[in-house]
Amino acid sequence: MSTVNQHISIPKNVSSNDDMSFDFLRKKGIEYIESLGSQFWTDYNTHDPGITILEVLCYAITDLGMRINLPIEDLLSNNSTPIDEQFFTAAEILPTQAVTALDYRKIIIDIEPAKIKNCWLQKTTKKLFINCKKGKISLKKEDFADTLPTFIKESEIKGYYNILVDFEESTVAEKKLLKAKIIEKFHENRNLCEDILEVREVEIQPIAVCALIEIIPEANEEYVHAAITLELEKYLSPTIRYYSLAEMFEKGYSSDEIYEGPFLNNGFIDTTELENSSLKTEVRLSDIMQIIMNVEGVAVIKDISLNNCDAIEAEGSVWNICIPTNKKPSLCSKSTLNFSKGVLPVTVNKVKAKKYLDELKEDLAYSQQKAAKNRELKIPQGRIVESDFYTSVTNNFPENYGIGEIGLSESASAERKAKAKQLKGYLLFFDQILASYFKHLSNIKELLSISNNLPNTYFTQPISDMTGFNEIVNNTYLNSSEEKLDELLFGHLDDAVQRQNEIKDHLIARFAERFAEYAFLMKSLYGAASDEIVLQNKADFLINYNTISSQRGSGFNYFNQPVSNLWNTFNVTGLENRIAGLLGIKGDQNPYTSKRGIKRKNISNLFVQIYDPSPAVLPNLFRWRIRNSATNILLTATEDYPNQSTAIKEMYLAILKIYETTEKEIEHAFDALIKDRDNGIPFKDTVMNTFEVIESNTHKYSFHIINPEFVNDLNNPDRIIARQYKLHLTLEDVKEAMLDLLTFFKEEFSDEGIFLVEHILLVPDPNKVIDESYYMPICIEDCSEDCCVPNPYSFKISVVLPGYTYRFADVDFRNFAENVIRQEIPSHILGKICWIGYRKDHITPKNNDLMDFEEDFKKFLTDKTQNKQDALPDFIKTLSNLNSIYPTGTLYNCVDEEEEISGKIVLGRTNLGTL
Repeated sequence: MSTVNQHISIPKNVSSNDDMSFDFLRKKGIEYIESLGSQFWTDYNTHDPGITILEVLCYAITDLGMRINLPIEDLLSNNSTPIDEQFFTAAEILPTQAVTALDYRKIIIDIEPAKIKNCWLQKTTKKLFINCKKGKISLKKEDFADTLPTFIKESEIKGYYNILVDFEESTVAEKKLLKAKIIEKFHENRNLCEDILEVREVEIQPIAVCALIEIIPEANEEYVHAAITLELEKYLSPTIRYYSLAEMFEKGYSSDEIYEGPFLNNGFIDTTELENSSLKTEVRLSDIMQIIMNVEGVAVIKDISLNNCDAIEAEGSVWNICIPTNKKPSLCSKSTLNFSKGVLPVTVNKVKAKKYLDELKEDLAYSQQKAAKNRELKIPQGRIVESDFYTSVTNNFPENYGIGEIGLSESASAERKAKAKQLKGYLLFFDQILASYFKHLSNIKELLSISNNLPNTYFTQPISDMTGFNEIVNNTYLNSSEEKLDELLFGHLDDAVQRQNEIKDHLIARFAERFAEYAFLMKSLYGAASDEIVLQNKADFLINYNTISSQRGSGFNYFNQPVSNLWNTFNVTGLENRIAGLLGIKGDQNPYTSKRGIKRKNISNLFVQIYDPSPAVLPNLFRWRIRNSATNILLTATEDYPNQSTAIKEMYLAILKIYETTEKEIEHAFDALIKDRDNGIPFKDTVMNTFEVIESNTHKYSFHIINPEFVNDLNNPDRIIARQYKLHLTLEDVKEAMLDLLTFFKEEFSDEGIFLVEHILLVPDPNKVIDESYYMPICIEDCSEDCCVPNPYSFKISVVLPGYTYRFADVDFRNFAENVIRQEIPSHILGKICWIGYRKDHITPKNNDLMDFEEDFKKFLTDKTQNKQDALPDFIKTLSNLNSIYPTGTLYNCVDEEEEISGKIVLGRTNLGTL
């Protein structure tokens, strides 16, 4: 049989449980002894001390194996972080924001189930007229009255919806309020490139059902009347029922099916039932007869008729009634239900029947209320177990060995005591290994957490209960805390950043995501510093994954928003957040969620300032400086540069060198400096990787950033590449300032950002259009009858990014980013990607595309939420005139083999990118 066609699967349970089998471990240990030392050791019986040691170690391993085999909820439980906070709950990670028409129906009904009986979304469009002769468009055909009809083509702007609502009995004021809530709810959950035009109540198609029904003698005629009326109403206009979590499981749904779609406040809606509750296109008499016969107490239908209310007397009965589009059938006042018991007619008390009907509806509403409780799938709560508790193996040996808690008698000889110490020293090797395994097990809950903040990935613990322990180890071991002991024993092995990256890769892969290509490109840009940067990117991505995944296709809410929720806001599209996460675009700390998120804000003035130190003096020279969010200067250039590109290149070099320095290096270096100071050793200028701490003539301290290539060349002008001029009183102060600077660059600093413009939001109100500047420009290729029908609005977006930043100016990273963006844009949406510039204080260009875009976009959004369009023409002009900028390069000389290829253009092999 061909191996190609064999199905290979990974088993779910790969554990052999050998670690819990004492007999297996003992047998395997003896096999190793035989293979390694059979020439010297042949007695493997129980009395042999070597076999005793083997058995004690096997017992310790079985203890470890049994703890590993504890229920996972026990291993993950601790007092500091509840298990609920270590994982996304089912209600957090499985639902999505409304995407389909069924999703929107669910969230709209969920607003007030007692008032909104049902609703339906209808696709609709706006007519768009194209003048192929003049290359113009309009929403009004009469704007092109002077052009021959041959050159006028019609198109439709898609992505719009109307919502039909079936209200329960409500007043006009209540319905008006509910319509406003529906519009708000839609915009809170609006899909990318979609919008709503109208919310209206569904129209009624009145029908009459007249029937003579025989019921069984013991039946309550008023109750039967109420039951039939309720069933007929449910048939003509179905009421959506909510289910509890338990009821959904009873219906046979799995957890991922139950939580699919939006998470509702009032319980769960069966999607199949919702699909079957569409507006009826016809009412059949046979269906009504079947419904009546299914009501308990009904014996036979003697006579029945069906017709429209306005035609019942003229036409009698029909077998089925066709219902016009967008209308719902409803029983009118001409409907009558008469009853008999045998040959005797029965008079129905209409008041009692109405009371029974109200009670049936109340019972139904009560069952709906119960569905709103216990919507969460609970995470199993484990017991708090001390999985790291360890006792020395010496305490498990027979007492005659003299190494346990009792030890040797005082009368034992010195030689006997020395041998006991030797044995304990020998066993300490195994003790420390086993103690480390137990400690690792206790840290599993942190290592595999999406919010893991542990500084290392290897762990150990001191052996605390070995008798005479302090006599066989040195003071370094005895005086070390657990953290110091971790570093002492595993510091040379533990590449914590690399190992945590691998753990994050494992967690990300569980969500079917990957960062391999991104990490490779970051390595080429940031070298060794990339690992820590990528690790932070992965951590942010994982922490935000519930929103990144569930809102990947959502738009932002522009409806009735204050300006504060339109600019400098986290109210952005889900696609922006997802692209930012995949590209490592650093977000801002959200005070409401304690997570990072991308903001719509000005990015042309983020932290960096390029300026002319002497603007009135020629030639123009340039400097750079970096400020924090409080506008305090943190870092500045050390010289003037002849052009801006050179200044920016030097700035990014300084930032790169900062990234290459770790907090641990600074901590260790300052520990040594402070120790020397306390011992009376005078301070000397000290280099800490890329930082250099210096002392002024007034015995204050400051630091600057140096280029490690020239660390020993003190007279080289390129040695110092950035300074912080602030003087600090003590070494502790300058240490804190350096650590703060590292934290700023690794957690806060960014000159990147992203904007996304949905073209459907640029469609003007035809009643407010003054001239053609209110419409987006189009390109007509052919003015014949078969000319293309351009539509700049339907399912189109523009993605705008700064093209001047360190990463975005790199051609390889830009190509990667464009591929990611195109892959993440929903397949039915066409995206245009623009890399524009420049910074706010970039002096050379007269027209700054980025600043113009930010200013006009903010004005447009402010107008949009107020239902105005004064800023629309300027924003359309700015958006249409965006120019992508590309890094400059020189042709690569293929003859000169020593020439550096970085930044060169190779003809036929360099892709400058496309819009």
